[in-house]
Amino acid sequence: MYTLKKSLGQHFLRDENIARKIVAALCEHPFTQLLEVGPGAGALTSHLIKLEGVDLKAVELDDEKIRHLEQTWPELKEKLIHASILDIDKPFAGKFTVIGNFPYNISSQILFKMLDWKEEIQTMVGMFQKEVAQRVAAGEGNKVYGVISVLIQAFFDVQYLFEVGEQCSCRFVYRGWSTGELAG
Repeated sequence: MYTLKKSLGQHFLRDENIARKIVAALCEHPFTQLLEVGPGAGALTSHLIKLEGVDLKAVELDDEKIRHLEQTWPELKEKLIHASILDIDKPFAGKFTVIGNFPYNISSQILFKMLDWKEEIQTMVGMFQKEVAQRVAAGEGNKVYGVISVLIQAFFDVQYLFEVGEQCSCRFVYRGWSTGELAG
């Protein structure tokens, strides 16, 4: 089947209810173009491919996960970008939305990449380590408020959505969406 590669910061969401909850949070804001970052074993992908009227693309670095995704969902074959999110160009022309269960070791770098695309990103729902999510959502005066807090909040409204228990994957979900006032 497939293996977990800690060297790539991989972890897999195992709780189907949490996957549905994340997708529901994503769907609160309308979109037609969607980029999934790090689909891995496909916990979110299995729900995303069912969204009608949505052009879905997924970026995955791991060869083994690419093979698994293509075998499990053959309709994804032309929608998979076999690369690191940090190395790709914008995947769509115009506005798009981003979702992901982000790898531990590059989650901050992914956020900085999203800042490069801030004019095009409508909404982003991501699962991060608790510490990363707390820093992104921290308000001024909070002890974890810092550069990433300031930069992300300058261009996105950030909402810390919910915590995900260790038995599910040990991650935390936040949503950001374009403020519209500062972007562009």
